[in-house]
Amino acid sequence: MKLTTQKRLAAHVMRIGKSRVWMDPDFEDEISLAITRNDIRRLVDEGAIHKKPIRGVSRGRARHKLRQKRKGQRSGPGRKKGKATSKLSSKDRWMRKIRPMRKELRKLRDEGKITSRIYRELYLKAKGNAFRNTAHLRTYISERRLSK
Repeated sequence: MKLTTQKRLAAHVMRIGKSRVWMDPDFEDEISLAITRNDIRRLVDEGAIHKKPIRGVSRGRARHKLRQKRKGQRSGPGRKKGKATSKLSSKDRWMRKIRPMRKELRKLRDEGKITSRIYRELYLKAKGNAFRNTAHLRTYISERRLSK
């Protein structure tokens, strides 16, 4: 039985889309006889016709993706867009490199392992990007026998 007209009227009466109109199959004969908006309103009140719930967009996939990103996944070379410095700026890279070196130099000076003159010399070398990392700095000091 075609109930397209009734569905259209019901959608108008309930102020929803046609796809959200649900008609009870048990009341099919009664619904087919409804030809006015008042008939449809009566059927809505009886419960023969009612609204389907709104279907939203599921956040399940987004949540799963976020959990993976927190674990550090989904961040390989195929995900990266832009320059090499777009993930970590050159300034941040420099800060991560220089701060531990300066800390190491300070520690060596305070412990008395290097003189303040050598400290200043090495400090300026570190500032001039002479060392790759703290390990490189330590090998430089030991190779040149700069520590006491």
